[in-house]
Amino acid sequence: MLGFIKKLFGESVDFKQLISEGALIIDVRSPAEFKSGHIKGSTNIPVDKIKNKTQELQSKGKAIITVCRSGSRSGMAKSILTSAGIKAYNGGPWNSLQGKIR
Repeated sequence: MLGFIKKLFGESVDFKQLISEGALIIDVRSPAEFKSGHIKGSTNIPVDKIKNKTQELQSKGKAIITVCRSGSRSGMAKSILTSAGIKAYNGGPWNSLQGKIR
């Protein structure tokens, strides 16, 4: 029953813990959006380019946290990465995640 509820509502993710364990933050917004503000230490890989970077990201052997402006593009990027066998999490809006990991 608990598993069903977690699937229905999503599991709570401790992003601060993931980052302390070495997770990478990938900002999937456009370069212009990224330039206007982003999480320190994050890497900008636009969502339309993420599929071409899966092998490179997989070789790093780390979990990936995706972020964007609203959570939509980061959700798409998370799905692409997960399909490639990468442990990925949707961090949602970058500025919201920034507040959670401080």
